[in-house]
Amino acid sequence: MRRLLNWFFRNRETGAITIAQKPNLVLWVVMVAALLRWSWPTADQVSVALTVVVKGGLLVWAADEIVRGVNPWRRCLGTGVAVYDMMTILP
Repeated sequence: MRRLLNWFFRNRETGAITIAQKPNLVLWVVMVAALLRWSWPTADQVSVALTVVVKGGLLVWAADEIVRGVNPWRRCLGTGVAVYDMMTILP
């Protein structure tokens, strides 16, 4: 079990255990847009545009994690976020 967890969470670049990382630019944009959307809850064009930025940004971030994640955990996290985001986009 320890070997499996070590493989799952070990950063392939540094050798350290990596569960979370500081946000990259795409994730910062998503967080700012989500904060603005939360503070601007109307159904006008700005709110719709912010929703598109949040959903699209999450998909971009998830795709980046799936392709370039530093360990299997990060790739699974990207996959989970992509699946959740797609389920909330599609009716």
